[in-house]
Amino acid sequence: MRHRQERNLTFRLIIFLTAFLLPGCSIIETAYDIATGTVKGGYYVIKGAYHLTAGTTKVVYHIGKFTFEVLRAPIEWPLTNEDIETIDGLPVKEAIRQGRVKRAPYVVKGKRYVPMSVKRAQTYEETGVASWYGEETRRQKGGHMTANGEAFNPRGLTAAHKYLPLPINVKVTNLENGRSIIVRVNDRGPFPSVNNSKSGKRIIDLSYGAAKRLGFHKKGLTRVRVKVIRVKVET
Repeated sequence: MRHRQERNLTFRLIIFLTAFLLPGCSIIETAYDIATGTVKGGYYVIKGAYHLTAGTTKVVYHIGKFTFEVLRAPIEWPLTNEDIETIDGLPVKEAIRQGRVKRAPYVVKGKRYVPMSVKRAQTYEETGVASWYGEETRRQKGGHMTANGEAFNPRGLTAAHKYLPLPINVKVTNLENGRSIIVRVNDRGPFPSVNNSKSGKRIIDLSYGAAKRLGFHKKGLTRVRVKVIRVKVET
């Protein structure tokens, strides 16, 4: 253990000295902390493309050990949450087609939700109850579309949130067992259900795959801490 700590310290010293010895070097901003796998300065480095852009149908990127495959859903696919009535005052599919989703207000069962600004989201952190959704879509014909137009993969590392801009990555920690993962927020929810009005108080709805990695897929609910992570994209 002592030798490992000394080795990690040596790597950090090399990174630190290199930043000062090489003119114009910006390695301090993006250098990994060897001991933890995170990024100095509070940033996580994204390897690969992050956003679907005009004309693209698929991007893949990595944050540490987590891999995210993002697919554009065919516009005719049904939404994972059919209760969303409008986005930015438009029919949902039209708002998605126009790219007016990221932090646009939207309406669910007559209630208007207003997402937070990108700036505010950078400091978002909250503790509360998480649920999971979507495994049932594997037994249905065809695919499903998230609220920002991505193909929903119930086995992927994704999540739904009522107020965060879409897409955004967050770190989710299961407070009951200490497990942590990073997920891509690309959908809206959770909302109050007809049979359980309290379900709307849950702070995040995770995909089945994310819930399984966090160890609560068999029980349905768990208490979590959710924190937006700051990212730096490197192509």
